[in-house]
Amino acid sequence: MAELRDSSMKPLRTTRRTAVGLILGAPMLAACSGVQQTLTSQFGQQPPDAAQPQQQAQAVGNGRVKVGLVLPLSAPGNAGVAATSMKNAAEMALAEFNNPDIQLLVKDDTGNPQGAQFATQQALDEGAEIILGPLFAQSVPAAASLTRQRNISMIAFSTDSSVAGRGVYLLSFLPESDVNRIIGYAASAGKRSYAALLPDNAYGSVVEAAFKQVVSSKGGRVAAFEKYGADRAGAARTIAQALTGADALLLADDGDALAGVADALTAAGADLRRLQLLGTGLWDNPRVFATPALQGGLYAAPDPAGFRNFSGRYRTRYGQDPVRTATLAYDAVALVAALARTQGNKRFSGEVLTNPSGFAGIDGLFRFRPDGSNERGLAVMKVAAGGAQAVAGSPKSFGA
Repeated sequence: MAELRDSSMKPLRTTRRTAVGLILGAPMLAACSGVQQTLTSQFGQQPPDAAQPQQQAQAVGNGRVKVGLVLPLSAPGNAGVAATSMKNAAEMALAEFNNPDIQLLVKDDTGNPQGAQFATQQALDEGAEIILGPLFAQSVPAAASLTRQRNISMIAFSTDSSVAGRGVYLLSFLPESDVNRIIGYAASAGKRSYAALLPDNAYGSVVEAAFKQVVSSKGGRVAAFEKYGADRAGAARTIAQALTGADALLLADDGDALAGVADALTAAGADLRRLQLLGTGLWDNPRVFATPALQGGLYAAPDPAGFRNFSGRYRTRYGQDPVRTATLAYDAVALVAALARTQGNKRFSGEVLTNPSGFAGIDGLFRFRPDGSNERGLAVMKVAAGGAQAVAGSPKSFGA
């Protein structure tokens, strides 16, 4: 077996395709807390802007293998903050990986499709063999139109699986993985009849499709289903009347919104204590933990240990906390560094990237599907007043 080494010089091994494909980067970290950091919407899209960034040459590392890193570094507000944190994490991955043969070509896409296309073109012209980014869903197709022309793979960070496809792989926290894990766990615990109350937005639509598919695949039935917009109370009254036939209820919203939904259900007469409440990674929020009606609810998310470890190292290096999406950039750079070392000329091919055994990074196991989406090995967490408690750990490997 090929062997990698981290910055502490402990051996990290690659394995046969029947086991985990690669363990990435510096110290093996099993997981982290929370998912899907919201920037300007659930899928983090920025308003379009036709302005092109004024690129300044910025290369990190001096390896032979050139890798483009496309992020909205000059975008306003939270987007720019997130991009800077992700860039820092990418540089940290290079520093912690033992002698990577990588040179990062860092490009600013300003947070819009035109900028993403311009930045990607520059990275490709400078010899990039793979593109990491963009971050926003609307920017991915614009950049992918260039990478596909050259048969070059892209690992993007959008949470919108509709932008994945041929040669475009998403290294992000997809709602589908959360739903598959939490419904699968509930089914293994004997739950057969499910209800769902979801927001009437893009995120809710993705969760709805995954929910109905996985309930059917597990031999369950959908006893009640409702979506809400501004009138949460009305939707809560409608579904409350049908909950007597369900033994589990999926809610998929975050923070104050989720607390408001729980309050509306209680006011409508729903006995939430009788139901097993289920959620997605958006539940990883102090507001959720402080809501009495949600106590005992279960949700899918990476185990918190890995992100705590990563955050400590990041604070030591940069003197501030990382954004939640920073781990995506870290794992992406660690992945390409590992593949550059072990996979020869096919290092970034679709065959290598879609290894069914997957890879292990800070956020636990992940693997790319041939359609460009991903699957993650998630833990099941329980809502408690003091925070989240793990009730089922992250898997150590993907099943056959």
